[in-house]
Amino acid sequence: MTLLESSPIVAVKDAATGLVDRATKGNDAFPDAKPGMITDVKNLYQSKPDNRGKTTWVDKYPDDLEEAAENAESARYALLIRNSKCYDGRKKLQIDSIVVQSPLLKQGLSSVLKDYPGITTTLDRLTFKAPFQAFIHRWKNLLEALESEQDPETKDHLELLHRVLEAELRDDLKARDDFILNGVITYSTIWMIFEPGTTIFTVKDGQNCAAKFNNGNYQQTQCGHRYVLGCQVVDWDGENFGLGSAPFYVWEFEGTTKITKLSAYPLEYHPNLVKMKEALIRRGKAFEELSGYHYKNYQGIAIGEGPWGPIKYNVDSRIIIDTYAWNRFNPNKQVNLATLARPIKNACSVDSGEYSEDEDEDEVSIYDDDEDHEFDEDVATGERRNPTSLTDDQLLMCSASLKGYSLKNKKWLTFSIGSVLDIEYSESAFESLVLPEDHKELILALAESQVQHRDSFDDVIQGKGKGMIMLLSGPPGVGKTLTAESVAETMRAPLYMMSAGDLGLDSSQVESSLSNVLEMASKWNAVLLLDEADVFLEQRSSHDLERNKLVSIFLRILEYYEGILFLTTNRVDNIDAAFQSRIHISMQYGELSTSSRRHVWVNFLNASSKGKKHNFSDQDLDKLAGYKMNGREIKNVLKTAQLLASKKGKGLGYEHVESVLAIEQRHVGDQTQLSGN
Repeated sequence: MTLLESSPIVAVKDAATGLVDRATKGNDAFPDAKPGMITDVKNLYQSKPDNRGKTTWVDKYPDDLEEAAENAESARYALLIRNSKCYDGRKKLQIDSIVVQSPLLKQGLSSVLKDYPGITTTLDRLTFKAPFQAFIHRWKNLLEALESEQDPETKDHLELLHRVLEAELRDDLKARDDFILNGVITYSTIWMIFEPGTTIFTVKDGQNCAAKFNNGNYQQTQCGHRYVLGCQVVDWDGENFGLGSAPFYVWEFEGTTKITKLSAYPLEYHPNLVKMKEALIRRGKAFEELSGYHYKNYQGIAIGEGPWGPIKYNVDSRIIIDTYAWNRFNPNKQVNLATLARPIKNACSVDSGEYSEDEDEDEVSIYDDDEDHEFDEDVATGERRNPTSLTDDQLLMCSASLKGYSLKNKKWLTFSIGSVLDIEYSESAFESLVLPEDHKELILALAESQVQHRDSFDDVIQGKGKGMIMLLSGPPGVGKTLTAESVAETMRAPLYMMSAGDLGLDSSQVESSLSNVLEMASKWNAVLLLDEADVFLEQRSSHDLERNKLVSIFLRILEYYEGILFLTTNRVDNIDAAFQSRIHISMQYGELSTSSRRHVWVNFLNASSKGKKHNFSDQDLDKLAGYKMNGREIKNVLKTAQLLASKKGKGLGYEHVESVLAIEQRHVGDQTQLSGN
């Protein structure tokens, strides 16, 4: 007799796993087995919760289980309908879910529910759960499929599904039509007007926006309930156009509200649909034109990132629009987009094609992955534009914002397209510079040649010594900073002004900040100005190790800079000797001569008169030129005199300047005395 024959064993087949559990009624069937060495399974079964609601597990097979409802017999039916009790007072039972088993019905539904997110009609087990949103949204498509079906058997199956759904959804369909007829909606039924693929309209950061709606769900937050709309907009990632995620929210409200009063609603309900679409497409074209790199002016609100979320900035500055650089210098906030395929679904049509994660093989992307995407470059401005054109439907849903850098704020920000302006360059900036003509010609020629031919010369070590470094030294207010500004203005290149305060004083912080600034300036062909560079240029000593670190870092990084750098200092005698070999041209500015001061006075007077002829005589100008003043002091005097004239309601005249100079003479004594002619 075997061991199993001598023991009272009950073989039980588990309903869930199908495995046999040999549970003994007496002693263990394998008393000598070591832990984990019996080649079999042991099934445990959930028992009733105890008094504390905790679930326990036992090895006794439950005797109150009923037979499974789905079996070989139920599999023969076209539909399986699961019913649950209904407690709304209108009916006893409601459909919990429907399982479609008919292959003919699955084939018929493939066109009805084409591209509907989350539904694959070819599945062996196709299940739809209440409230059957897909059929509410595609009810018209179901009726059309039923009407056009030619195969009798398929038509019978479609009619069966229609009868079941019509009886179940009759009240919802009637309510939806009633809401739409009255132009209102309730919070609990808001999903009815948002069909996946629909173009929605909203206002974000004061900008009208359109986006493609993909899915929605109700969400509970600490601030209340809201309906979350998962949408996509056409955006630019620095190299390609694509679809970026854009969530919008509708917060819970009581009763009904007008559809057009929602924070986001389908674009087709907009009261001025045609005009709004035209405006959105126009802005989309502007967005397309601004893809790539652009040097522009900006006046308006821009969005930055703070430690607790977005921060708004009032920006009046020249900016660099460059998403590629944004991704490079903001790796934690990179713009990542889904593939953009054409055509995108029409704004008000549910029948045209749309973007889908399950992209059809015959759907052609606007980019060929086997080709390098080159930019068209404007030789005059250096701006790069992507040559690929977007369709009107894609332009409609273009982002309302651009990624870039504010040169004045020195921050990476998100800019609104409507506030981006062309730059009005000063044509007379270089001419107004008070320098000998041969000096001006040399500086401008070197700067322009550096931009055009910076790759034509290289050091023994590749990438080393490609930059152009100019040192401008002299007393304050003689035009050192203005020289760099005038060169950038004449070249129509960005001017990046930095100081020791922007870089910090900690050596590791300086190295990181300086490397980023030099890389950005080189990439944008910008003119880089390090004003008051004494702290980095000062000669190293044996007792100040921290300063030595800063100078060493600065020397090393400058070796690999490939752009144009202007250094200004008032203390040229204190410069470290190692800088002399790295500076390509050094210019010493002296005190302004009488003729130079006269030229400065004329320049500022012309600027303050805004194109009109100033009323200062040659004799007045000669008197003013006799004062020993630098350019900055002349500007300050004129500004003060302008305020004085405005207070008296008169135009700027010599008497106002004379009054200010009299006050200045009493304040600074002999420093602003007449020098004579």
